[in-house]
Amino acid sequence: MQLVDRASITATDIEEIAGLRALWAETLGDPRILIAFLDGPIDRTHPALVGAKLALASTSDTSVGRGFALCHGTQVASIILGQRNGYIQGIAPRCRGLIVPVISDRADGSFASYSQLGLAQAIALAVQAGANIINISLGQYSADGVAHPLLVKAVNDCVACNVLIVAAVGNEGHDGLSIPAALPSVLAVGAMDSQGVPLEFSNWGEKYRTQGILALGENIPTANSGGDIAISSGTSYATPIVSGVVALLASLQLERGFRPNLRAIREAILRSATGCEAQSAPDCRRLLAGRLNIDGAKSLMFQGVSTMPNVTETPVIGQPTADIDHPGKSSQIYFSNEPAQISTDRYLPFSMDASAFTTGTSLIEGAPRTAVGIDCNCGGGLMQWVFALGKLGYDFGTEARRDSIRQHMQQPAPGFDPNPHDPAQLLSYLQDNSWEAAAIIWTLNLDATPIYAIKSCGAFAREIYERLRDFLHQQLDNAVERVSIPGRIAGNVRLMNGQVVPVIQPDRRGMYSWRTDQLIDLVSKELGYSESEQDELARCKERVGNFFVRAYEELRNLGISPQDRALNYSATNAMLVAQVFKEAIKENLVLGKYEVERSPVCRPESDCWDVKLTFFNPSKIFEQASKVYLFTVDVGDVVPVMVGKVRSWFVYVRP
Repeated sequence: MQLVDRASITATDIEEIAGLRALWAETLGDPRILIAFLDGPIDRTHPALVGAKLALASTSDTSVGRGFALCHGTQVASIILGQRNGYIQGIAPRCRGLIVPVISDRADGSFASYSQLGLAQAIALAVQAGANIINISLGQYSADGVAHPLLVKAVNDCVACNVLIVAAVGNEGHDGLSIPAALPSVLAVGAMDSQGVPLEFSNWGEKYRTQGILALGENIPTANSGGDIAISSGTSYATPIVSGVVALLASLQLERGFRPNLRAIREAILRSATGCEAQSAPDCRRLLAGRLNIDGAKSLMFQGVSTMPNVTETPVIGQPTADIDHPGKSSQIYFSNEPAQISTDRYLPFSMDASAFTTGTSLIEGAPRTAVGIDCNCGGGLMQWVFALGKLGYDFGTEARRDSIRQHMQQPAPGFDPNPHDPAQLLSYLQDNSWEAAAIIWTLNLDATPIYAIKSCGAFAREIYERLRDFLHQQLDNAVERVSIPGRIAGNVRLMNGQVVPVIQPDRRGMYSWRTDQLIDLVSKELGYSESEQDELARCKERVGNFFVRAYEELRNLGISPQDRALNYSATNAMLVAQVFKEAIKENLVLGKYEVERSPVCRPESDCWDVKLTFFNPSKIFEQASKVYLFTVDVGDVVPVMVGKVRSWFVYVRP
């Protein structure tokens, strides 16, 4: 395979970026630093990436096409991990990469987009796999810069776990925002030319002026799918340049004996950015917080510093406080400018490699997650377990599959038109054709949006599908509001609308269905109220109901992190909280807040989390201490379990 003649194309040599050569003289990256690429799939057989330490997340689609998504993902990854073998000179070639595709190619060459919920899932999975840096060279236009609450939560979790998201600002060329670049704690990246002039298409929304940086984004040589070299321009390609520099600075922290502090790196990059010069940028807003200044950032981090702050110590000055946004209305997807010299006549296969996620060793060679300075215990487990809550739905994947099922559905009367989208008709058909349940894509939904597909296999697959049919029947009869689906994430699947969702291989033991009012009644009965205690019973139901409603609505989540799995389990196990409310209600206490923290004591080879419920007396806020109830949930298996007894104590703080 021949390299494109560099003399025949106009390209910008990234080694000319100021300060990069000096940084390369000290490090080319450390394999203990893991960069997650939330983008399209990546052609790992491209010569520029042969030898790169790239793992494929188990949620990734194995059936990639030959279109834009594969090209874009390959180009972005090569800017960081290009192996300097005569093709692409990657910025941090010795670091590790994790492929978590959020877009994919359809058979017709178009690409399947992603939802904000899908992006939240990808971020959560990247954190669980041990990522230090998450590169997102795409986004959704947003007029106000707000995002779906679950995406906001995923981004906030990154802050707690010392994981930095680096995201593109967008290419619309206006004073606008995109998600996730506009979210607090994200390092937003705009594009400039080799002279430091902002490119016309690079956005400059107001939030970017405090959390955005400009980097080279014009005529960058990149690896294109099929073995070609492309010359690419756009904020999509400026973003991995910044991610690569962040990876080098984190590697340098490691190599100097410090623990990586991604928040400190973000702050140093923003504070060292070079400002506005009228002759090169008449509109200073377009410079965001300034231009990337590698030497300045490195100096701020290391000059005169004998120790680096730990993740759990005092936050870095200037670190924004992440707040809870509201669901946005954005739908337009942006990417970089069309890349040049894309070959469509060659395609190198992209294969699944989940071995790094199913073994008992760390993704980071030679070191567990804690060895790279991640102290928050936000993940590191390689088995991607889920305990998710939602409503059951179904999909067919393709029109052909839907039409096939329609043709096989019985016609009970002349003129009857089978409709597989009608749950009642479908269930009637499955009653006599139970094997067809495996031909349907069963989904778990939040707000009518599918977040997971459910696919069973093995000896008990039939029982699983019978259970799913029962759930759907119960939902139609209004006997069920929610279901719980525990299991292991294993690949993904594309729905009829083009959305790609992770697949859960469920475990029958933790599959429950319920209505909130029935759960409240069950807890109330457990508390032993008699018929003469109607007032107390009503008060009990109100307060228990508050707990469950808050768990399902206010604290809803994707069930991926161990904290969320522990919380979801506690919200499904009525008996788990019955004894807590029995005592709290007798003392006229109401629930104030609840938290999930890693338990300081746990059984060997387990993963224990303490769920803390804090109650207070609303009529004596300043007179009576709050009371904390704590129970421990072990999420060391696919189905969580409570361990030990409920403990309680008083705290003299305002709730």
